[in-house]
Amino acid sequence: MGFNTSALPISSLFPFLYFMIRDFHIAKREEDISYYAGYVGSSYMLGRALTSVFWGLVADRYGRKPVIIFGTFVVVIFNTLFGLSVNFWMAIITRFLLGSLNGLIGPIKAYAAEIFREEYQALGMSTISTAWGIGLIIGPALGGFLAQPAEKYPSIFAKDSIFGRFPYFLPCLIISLFSLVVAIASFWLPETLHIHESSVPPQDSYEALEAAPDTKEGNESAPKENLFKNWPLMSSIILYCVFSLHDMAYNEIFSLWAVSPRKFGGLSYSTADVGEVLSISGFGLLVFQLTLYPLVERYVGPIIAARVAGVLSIPLLTSYPYIAMLSGIALSLAINFASVMKNALSISIITGLFILQNKAVNQRQRGAANGIAMTAMSIFKALGPAGGGALFSWAQKRLDASILPGDQVVFFVLNVIEAIGVLMTFKPFLVETQNT
Repeated sequence: MGFNTSALPISSLFPFLYFMIRDFHIAKREEDISYYAGYVGSSYMLGRALTSVFWGLVADRYGRKPVIIFGTFVVVIFNTLFGLSVNFWMAIITRFLLGSLNGLIGPIKAYAAEIFREEYQALGMSTISTAWGIGLIIGPALGGFLAQPAEKYPSIFAKDSIFGRFPYFLPCLIISLFSLVVAIASFWLPETLHIHESSVPPQDSYEALEAAPDTKEGNESAPKENLFKNWPLMSSIILYCVFSLHDMAYNEIFSLWAVSPRKFGGLSYSTADVGEVLSISGFGLLVFQLTLYPLVERYVGPIIAARVAGVLSIPLLTSYPYIAMLSGIALSLAINFASVMKNALSISIITGLFILQNKAVNQRQRGAANGIAMTAMSIFKALGPAGGGALFSWAQKRLDASILPGDQVVFFVLNVIEAIGVLMTFKPFLVETQNT
């Protein structure tokens, strides 16, 4: 549930961000809307990049629970304020503060690793990704169907009501209310960070965590390892960054591409159309995570699963500009199938890297390790929307180019990043920790 409160503010944004920027009247040309949309998407990740290590250290020192509770209340406050944004800069600032004060993801990943035994680590990390998948169902649905309610449901929401004056407030309000319920429920969470006296052996507390690479390092008196010299950890984090850059750029580009006019190579979708596609793909992702991924990981391991998923993503993304040439039921079927497949492949990569990161360190440093991962990943995820928005805006101005015209160049660049990530899954770059 806590992971949902982090996923929802991110995923709910995509269906209506294009229209929100349009209504701010900051873009002088229609082609420039994507450029400004990218900065709103990046501000959240930039804030998260600046504070993730701090929140990881706090979680290691004081526990996962207080960080989770505080971060959830932050979502309640700043996601609500974002929905009430009256201009571009208010949207940027509220998203930045939401990202910088919301230290949920690292501690939640550590929490999940600590409540599952070694043989269930794939299931534990898959549970995290499943929660994200649920957010990918609910978030876009809320953003797509509840944005601009006075236009869509005039019999229920008057134009002079608060939802008419703030057309993107309703989905944000619903998410904030959900986060409030989760924040209150989080007070009953059991703490998984075990504090030991130096004279007491720590065996009991590690009964629920057998995935540490070397249990003798769990001794409280042992010096903490320099995480930056832990190559299994750092290599998985670097690879995590590359795929995160790709995924965030893709998420930004997909929504902008779907709502952009046909004359620019888009699909001319409405917020509801985009919300429907993203919700269907989120549901497909949820089914995949609950059924197929744990089996795949068990038989081939996280590295091969990530590698194969990366390879399959390349031809899939290449097909997107051609999908835009379809219409009617053929377009609907093709885009929904492609979106489901893309999300399933992406989550296979990310879940595998979650497993590698948490296996690379002992419990006492797991919060810090996840904090480092979140900081590095957030920097790249901040680059993703800004770069993706700028790239998409530029592509719409070169529809008549002789090489990779229009949107083709966008998906080509995404595939280059994906290919780099696939190459980095091989030795000697990526090293998996061997339990002893």
